[in-house]
Amino acid sequence: MKVLSPTAILGYGFPETSFAAAMGLSPDVIAVDAGSSDPGPYYLGAGVSFTNRAAVKRDLLIILKAARERGIPVLIGSAGGAGARPHLDWTVDIVREIARQERLTGKLAVIPADVSTSSLLASLSDGDLVALPPGTPATEDDIAASTYVVAQMGEEPLIAALEAGADVIIAGRCYDPAVFAAVPIHRGYDKALALHMGKILECAAIASTPGSGSDCMIGTLDDTGFVLETVNPARVCTVASVAAHTLYEKSDPYRLPGPGGLLDLHETRFEQVDPGRVRVTGSRFVPSDGYFVKLEGARPVGYRTVSIAGARGPDFIAKVDEIIAGVRARVEDNFRDTPKGSWQLIFRIYGRDAVMGVLEPERAAVSHELGIVIEAVADKQDDADTICSFARSTMLHFGYPGRVSTAGNLAFPYSPSDMKAGQVYAFSLYHLLKVADPVSPFPFELSNLEDAS
Repeated sequence: MKVLSPTAILGYGFPETSFAAAMGLSPDVIAVDAGSSDPGPYYLGAGVSFTNRAAVKRDLLIILKAARERGIPVLIGSAGGAGARPHLDWTVDIVREIARQERLTGKLAVIPADVSTSSLLASLSDGDLVALPPGTPATEDDIAASTYVVAQMGEEPLIAALEAGADVIIAGRCYDPAVFAAVPIHRGYDKALALHMGKILECAAIASTPGSGSDCMIGTLDDTGFVLETVNPARVCTVASVAAHTLYEKSDPYRLPGPGGLLDLHETRFEQVDPGRVRVTGSRFVPSDGYFVKLEGARPVGYRTVSIAGARGPDFIAKVDEIIAGVRARVEDNFRDTPKGSWQLIFRIYGRDAVMGVLEPERAAVSHELGIVIEAVADKQDDADTICSFARSTMLHFGYPGRVSTAGNLAFPYSPSDMKAGQVYAFSLYHLLKVADPVSPFPFELSNLEDAS
């Protein structure tokens, strides 16, 4: 059977010519992994999508029309980016809008992935909430402070919805391969092969050369393996590109953990069957002792204000560490009556070590210019505004030995120079949750696609 992955994330787009070519190969299912924790905790904590509504609607319109015309299922996982209830409802609203607009019919299953505070506290008490190394054990405060907590469902809740007759499934937070593997597993194909194929399809044509998250990829599964190919003549699948994506975001090249077990790749083989297609065989699934799903939770930690500046004076660049230390000392002295721990001041120096921080091996390299991001995070937005403003003005006029220009040390690309970034979130839960079975925590809601709500 054939599984079509049109795009790496719903809203990232795909060429309509590629999609048409893919549909010409008669896929049995269209699946998209619509989310990720890569953009950080804000989107989960705030309950908003990191993708644009118009872009998501464009992708869904093309996908849903083609799928309903051909009577094949559509599965969307990690809806709205982070997969909590607000993200799920946001995506479902778009789906229903398209269904009304295009007069589409069928059965729609909606599968929330949210986990309640009360059930988490009970799991914590029972010892069923387990830290992921190198993280620390969860606490009651972590749970209580979280605005949203989601669990990564496996393929089993999706299969339950398919068995109930769902034509379109919109799911909350999912294990990335689950939406690609659910229909094949439901139809009796090998679980390990289906999940491994899903692991590669999750990012669509990123697993090709040249890679792109905004182009289509097809996986064809049989009894002993699967074949991956793109439908754009500008891209090809190679052993290197497919094998590399198998290892993508994994700490162990042979053991890829997920809900209920892991993929064992010790016997996996990659074969170039022709210049554009790769066949994969030999993957095995090893069940775990108990069924665990990964939790993601986010909590608010304050408010952020940032100022972006540049510096090109060689005297300033040579003494930038001393200047930052002096500015920091001046800020701390000025706000010594503000409670300790209620604010923090961060300097990110682009052109030196802003990307890698203390891990940067070329920290001593001297650039002819620096980009400086001054960031203040505080319990209140007004405090963040004030601290950022004070730090920015202090650095702008800070005196240091050998200074040549007294008109100002910094160049600002924006006016106003300070920008309120709003509430800041941190991951509060990144743990494993042991569940009694893989389906009951994720009950689905079934309705007609054409229903108003």
